[in-house]
Amino acid sequence: MAHVSGPCSSLPGSAHAVPVGTMCDQHQDRPAVTRVQGETDSFGAEYIDMCQECREEFKRHKDEARHGPCDWCKTNATDLRPRRDFEEGMSGPVYQVCGACVRRENERLAKELGWDD
Repeated sequence: MAHVSGPCSSLPGSAHAVPVGTMCDQHQDRPAVTRVQGETDSFGAEYIDMCQECREEFKRHKDEARHGPCDWCKTNATDLRPRRDFEEGMSGPVYQVCGACVRRENERLAKELGWDD
């Protein structure tokens, strides 16, 4: 991992600027063309610096990370996405949440705010 942040509000998979002269984490002889946010928790995030080859490989496998159990409803899903519980703060833990849970939360919040009228 190239860099570790302190608490941050961005989510895993976010792209960030690559500092000039940064080399790929896997291929130290190649310049990095992208920096992707990896593991993220309430303490901060790890960033992965990738050369063009690693970036293409990452993109090929990106959809596989969307499969598995939802952290909120525990059902197996194929549409997981990183999500924070806003009540825990914008630097709080990151959960892998299915689309159905996201919709339910958005509907609940819209109702609470009176936006569903």
